[in-house]
Amino acid sequence: MAILLAAVFILGYVLIAFEHPLKIDKAASALLTGVFCWIILLFGFENMPAFEGVSSQPDVHKVLDEALFEHLGEIAGILFFLLGAMTIVELVDVHEGFRAITDRISTTNRVKLLWVISWISYFLSAGLDNMTTAIIMCALLRRIIKEKENIWLFGGFVVMAANAGGAWSPIGDVTTIMLWIGGQVTTVAIMQSLFISSFVSLLVPLLAATYFLRGGGALPKMPVKESNEHTQTTPLEQNIMFVLGGAALLSVPVFKAVTHYPPYMGVLLAVGLLWYFTEFLHRDKALETKQGFSVAAMLHRIDTPSILFFLGILLAVGALDTSGHLRLMATFLNQTFGNIYIINTLVGLLSAIVDNVPLVAAAMGMYPLTEFPPDADFWNLLAYCAGTGGSILIIGSAAGVASMSILKIDFLWYLKRISGYALLGYLAGIGVYYLMH
Repeated sequence: MAILLAAVFILGYVLIAFEHPLKIDKAASALLTGVFCWIILLFGFENMPAFEGVSSQPDVHKVLDEALFEHLGEIAGILFFLLGAMTIVELVDVHEGFRAITDRISTTNRVKLLWVISWISYFLSAGLDNMTTAIIMCALLRRIIKEKENIWLFGGFVVMAANAGGAWSPIGDVTTIMLWIGGQVTTVAIMQSLFISSFVSLLVPLLAATYFLRGGGALPKMPVKESNEHTQTTPLEQNIMFVLGGAALLSVPVFKAVTHYPPYMGVLLAVGLLWYFTEFLHRDKALETKQGFSVAAMLHRIDTPSILFFLGILLAVGALDTSGHLRLMATFLNQTFGNIYIINTLVGLLSAIVDNVPLVAAAMGMYPLTEFPPDADFWNLLAYCAGTGGSILIIGSAAGVASMSILKIDFLWYLKRISGYALLGYLAGIGVYYLMH
């Protein structure tokens, strides 16, 4: 049964990867994979390493119910955060709020714009987090780039930049937050230790892309958008929504630091406040116009199948975590290699396939602080590898899934065109860290 569980998980990933050739939506494959993995857990518990000592069926149901409830709570937090952040971005977008930035971007040079977008994403991710940054930057890309191939290329580099920027900040990625809260890393130490490695992990792909994209010509300019009564806004309304939307997203880390509630609570608070404000802002307009600017309309614009896709993937990973497969993998890596650089490098590569959260949680449980004290090389390198390794596949990180949802990036296209850049940067960052330490 343990082999069957792994086989179903791999088959699900294959179906997701070949979404377009098979003409089957990836959300359907992800949901089936997630549910089937939990069904296999139910009927094959006797052979699962995590169920030693559990003999009766009622006990199994109790253990699985508790595990499913715990994983679903974590998943719901991520999904509600994604839903709220995407709603805010769509609200700013429909009010033409991003014109405050797009009107100031005059270059049509593809390479130059790629550098600008990537470094904005890198530093923005350190202050917000990688998923929120990806959502904001992908919304911007839709406003300034026309062709699908170019949008996907820039979206891929946004994923790399957001993950690289989130790796050196204690609040930039969920795994660094876990290590920060757990006491494995401290704020100043992780920033000093990982900034250069993270910087190089983005710099190297950008240099490579500059070489391969040379002579590619200028980007075609976006056509002027025809205004209608649903999208026509005044400059004052555009600027107000840009400021309020940006402030709402920037306030989420502050809200978390003050209240210690999960980030999705801060996003839901922001959505509620913006909902009230937009209702007030358009209260005197015609009903049809007012409805076009409402938060309810934004919820219809959000790609719900992508939310369900994320749900299915995280359910499947949760089943692997519950079965004990991920902890066994961490133990196997430790016993086979022993070297912290090899272990963390492989953990980063695995995080491109399965969620980095359970992998980091397994490492935190396997290595006590008595073995590796706070700010030890092991923890810092784990934060880097788990954060940036997810860029190698489009579904390997929250930023990647968010970008896939917004820009409709194809899994195989990303694998062919972006994964090589991401792997090159990932290994370059590890090499720089090794040389420095």
